[in-house]
Amino acid sequence: MRIVFVGSVESSKIALEALIQAGRVPVLVITLPPEAAGRHSDFADIGNLARAAGSAVCCTTDINSPAVLETMASVEPDLTLVIGWSQVCRQPFRDIAREGTIGFHPAALPRLRGRAVIPWTIIRDEDVTGSTLFWLDEGVDSGPILLQRLFAVAADETARSLYARHTANLAEMVVEAVALVETGNAPHTKQDHEKASYCAKRTAEDGLIDWNASAASVLRLIRAVGAPYPGAFCVYNGERIRIDAAVKIENAGRFIGLAGQVQCHSERGFVVLCGDGECIDVLAWASATGKRPPVHSKLRG
Repeated sequence: MRIVFVGSVESSKIALEALIQAGRVPVLVITLPPEAAGRHSDFADIGNLARAAGSAVCCTTDINSPAVLETMASVEPDLTLVIGWSQVCRQPFRDIAREGTIGFHPAALPRLRGRAVIPWTIIRDEDVTGSTLFWLDEGVDSGPILLQRLFAVAADETARSLYARHTANLAEMVVEAVALVETGNAPHTKQDHEKASYCAKRTAEDGLIDWNASAASVLRLIRAVGAPYPGAFCVYNGERIRIDAAVKIENAGRFIGLAGQVQCHSERGFVVLCGDGECIDVLAWASATGKRPPVHSKLRG
């Protein structure tokens, strides 16, 4: 089975490692050049890993460019795997591999198609999600499903923990998918497009905390956009403070103040009042000037 592998993020590296360990070394790996690392907060340089395993490597910022298509066609692939690539793969790209092109999506398709799916899963307080391998078509995350694993989203799920659960599934699923394609038994289960939902793109600035929201909503945002993503933040004295971990505190009614106001310092951090009168205790944070907690004043967000 001659495989072309496309990817540039942490999940790409995990999937590529799984293929190599299973003896399914791609003939060609297409990835971003290191100087384009800023495109992804979870960028992973997989070029050296691929070369060490014996794969040819092609670096590009445009997966649909004529040069990339020519390079792909020259290795005569049976299958293309696109794991962690943000560009739409157009038909000339998808048509090169004899068996087709498979993509990965960290959601239970057809739900939550689109971008920033792991943060949106937590922000929306989803109960169940899924890891999905599917056949790429002309739409966005709309092609037939090859493999899908459903699992429950934990009440305290973070972006990092959910990312890890998806990549653990991916490492197993990608090897299984290649075997299914090779034996001619790979499913092509059509998605129910009537049940589709779509996630909008998120930027680092979307991590700005709205202190007028409920404490539960603020905590969900902190958990949803933390590592490997840019993180939730507020502003104090013109300085951005990234909040990495926080918990809801009991007996918040004893604090009277404004939403976003620092009420006191705690053993591990500082307490902030939210819009519903509940408070959160910030346990881990970072700023350009160090780890000193802000004083009793209002944080902007």
